[in-house]
Amino acid sequence: MCSCEEPRWGWGRCAPGPILLLSLLLAAPFGLLGEETRQVTLEVIPDSMGLPQNLLHIRAVGTNSTLHYVWSSLGPPAVLLVATNTPHSNLSVNWSRLLSPEPDGALMVLPKDSIQFSSALVFTRLFEFDSTNTSDVAAEPPGKPYPPYSLAEFSWNNITDSLDPATLSATFRGHPNQDPTRAFANGSLAFRVQAFSRSGRPAQPPRLLHTMDTCQLEVALVGASPRGNRSLFGLEVATLGQGPDCPSMQEQHSIDDEYAPAVFQLDQLLWGSLPSGFVQWRPVAFSQKQGGRESALPCQASPLHPTLAYPLPQSPIVRAFFGSHNNFCAFNLTFGASTGPGYWDQHYLSWSMLLGVGTPPVDAFSPLVLGIMAVALGAPGFMLLAGGLFLLLGPKRYSEYQPIN
Repeated sequence: MCSCEEPRWGWGRCAPGPILLLSLLLAAPFGLLGEETRQVTLEVIPDSMGLPQNLLHIRAVGTNSTLHYVWSSLGPPAVLLVATNTPHSNLSVNWSRLLSPEPDGALMVLPKDSIQFSSALVFTRLFEFDSTNTSDVAAEPPGKPYPPYSLAEFSWNNITDSLDPATLSATFRGHPNQDPTRAFANGSLAFRVQAFSRSGRPAQPPRLLHTMDTCQLEVALVGASPRGNRSLFGLEVATLGQGPDCPSMQEQHSIDDEYAPAVFQLDQLLWGSLPSGFVQWRPVAFSQKQGGRESALPCQASPLHPTLAYPLPQSPIVRAFFGSHNNFCAFNLTFGASTGPGYWDQHYLSWSMLLGVGTPPVDAFSPLVLGIMAVALGAPGFMLLAGGLFLLLGPKRYSEYQPIN
C-alpha cells in the first residue's frame, strides 16, 4: 500500500528480505461487526528478487474480524478489499506465479472460508480533453479527446522510499514508459494511500470523514505539460460487477458545507448488502495544493457501465485473487470545466476518495451549523415563552365599567 465561476454542483512463496512493518493500536468505535479496537499494520513487500514490485498490504485486525487492503502498481494501479470474520486471517503471496503471465491463485487470504466480502478497484486510464471550444460543463465528452494515457504502461517508483510512518501513508508515483512529447518530463501522476489511527478528518479539503476501517486515496497530477491550452483531465475507474449487474452509485445531499465550502453533496459507490465495501468522494477536485474554494473544480462522474464492449488492462493482483473470468464495470471522473480555475493555472490537480468495508461514515452537522440552527429555532420559542409568561404573570388592568345590578 473540476473549473467554475461560482460553484454550480449539487453537491505460496513469501518474499525474503525485510518487510517494513508499521503498527498502531486503535481504540475507537468501529462500524463493522461491532469492533471497538483494531491494530493496523502497513507492509511494503518486495518480490523474491528484492525488486521494487510495489505491493502494499494494509491489515486492520479486530477482536473478531480482519480487514485487508492490498494496493499495487503491477499493471494499472489497483486495490483489493477483503473482509474476514477472524482476527487470524493472513495474506499469502506466491511471487513467481504473480509475476508470470498466468497469475491466477498467486494472492490468497487464508483461511478462505473466513472471507465475508471481497472486491477490487482498478485505475485504468488517464484522459485529457481540449475544452477550448466547449462551454457546457456537463458535456460528454467535455471537449476534444486526446489519446488517453494507459496507466498499465506507466513506470512507478519504489514505494518503500515514500513510506511515512508518521502519517501511515505511502505514495505510488509514476510516468509513462513511452513519452514522445515529453509531457511528463517534469511531471508525475501520484496515488497517495493513507491509513488512519482514529476517526477524524484531514486538515485539507475535501475533509472526508474517515474511521479506522477506511483508507484514503489522493490522486494528484503534478507538473505534466498539457497537450492543449485549456486541457481537462479525467480518470477511468473499473470495479468488479455483482454478477451480471454493476454496483450501485448514490448521492447524499446536506445543508452543511463547512468541511468542503460550497459542496453540498457526497457521492458513494456501494457493492451490496453489509458487510460490504464502499467508496466515498465529494464531487470536487482542486487546482492548487492548498485546496480551497478559489481553486475548487467541479467533478463529474459518469454512470457505471459494463465493460464487455472493450477490453480493460489487466491487473495482475486482481486476476491473482479472483481468477480470469470476471465481469467488470467502469465509470469516468472528469475534473474541471472550460471556464474558471483549472489545471492550466499551476499544472496541479488533486482528487480524493475514501475506501472502506462496513457501514460508510455518515456526516453529522458541524458545530457551526448546529449553533445556527439552535439560534434560529430557539429564538422564536423563547419569544413565545416570554410572551406567555408576561400575559400570565404581568400586571393586571381592570376596567372602570361598573356593572348594572
